[in-house]
Amino acid sequence: MDETQQTTDVLVIGAGMAGLIAAAELQRAGHRVLVLDKGRGVGGRLASRRIDGATFDHGAQFITARDPRFAALLEQCRQTGAAEEWCLGFAGGADGHARWRGKPAMSAVAKHLALGLDLHLEMPVVALRRADDCWRAETTTGRTFTTGAVVLTPPVPQSLAMLDAGGIVLAPEMRTRLAAIEYARCLAVMAVLDGPSRIPPPGGLAPADGPIAWIADNALKGISAEPAVTIHATHAFSLKHWERDPQESGRALLDAAAPWLGAGIRTFQVHGWRYSKPMQVDEEPCVVVSQSPPLVLAGDAFAGPRVEGAALSGWAAAEAILTK
Repeated sequence: MDETQQTTDVLVIGAGMAGLIAAAELQRAGHRVLVLDKGRGVGGRLASRRIDGATFDHGAQFITARDPRFAALLEQCRQTGAAEEWCLGFAGGADGHARWRGKPAMSAVAKHLALGLDLHLEMPVVALRRADDCWRAETTTGRTFTTGAVVLTPPVPQSLAMLDAGGIVLAPEMRTRLAAIEYARCLAVMAVLDGPSRIPPPGGLAPADGPIAWIADNALKGISAEPAVTIHATHAFSLKHWERDPQESGRALLDAAAPWLGAGIRTFQVHGWRYSKPMQVDEEPCVVVSQSPPLVLAGDAFAGPRVEGAALSGWAAAEAILTK
């Protein structure tokens, strides 16, 4: 068999929350499922990083659950040790609604959901083509994957680029609808401090104005053994500074965060989230681009701009394929 070509029942592109949920559901239904992701690890924006002994959640900061099915999934994660309740709100705005965190960090939730799945990481898909009654995904590695159905979960602009590269023409109304979905950008600063911060318990706050949308103390949160803060810039700041030197942008955000730091900065890194969250959400929980062979788009742009929304979209995509 040609090792550059592989065949499966369902191909899930993207190993974030939506992709992992869809893949697990389809696999439980008896399908052979492959999951491809361009990254080195699973989870997408459920992202964690270690710097000089400190641990950071630098993507999604917490998870909330309103849907009973998703609440049950979080409870399962709690029972397996992959998640726990962080708090019931933040200083001055506690509302009694549980915020969950990954344990030991956010990426643990994605790693738990990925157990038992056939994953191919560092496998960027550049084009998706129609091949008779199948789909063929082409990657930058030269490997191709032929499949009877596809769940496409990257941010919508990236999904559209894959379809364009494969010559897939969408109906004008659908194209317009999908192209209208825009995402907020977010520059994230991860700073290791030489002492505790001044951020009040439970360790997170959203300033009312200025360039900072969110700042969190990862030690108070319970994920870092060393004093460490995560700073998320606003979309406006991130967009303005996107092409600038990230170190300069990081220093500007650290200067703005000075009232909450209360300690010196040992080191810091900056990460840019080009698609941090959708600014518009489609009216449907997933979008069926093709019925035969099935091609479904899913993600947090369809069921809500939260971790829970991505999960609900993943379930909806799996159901769309199972009931075709």
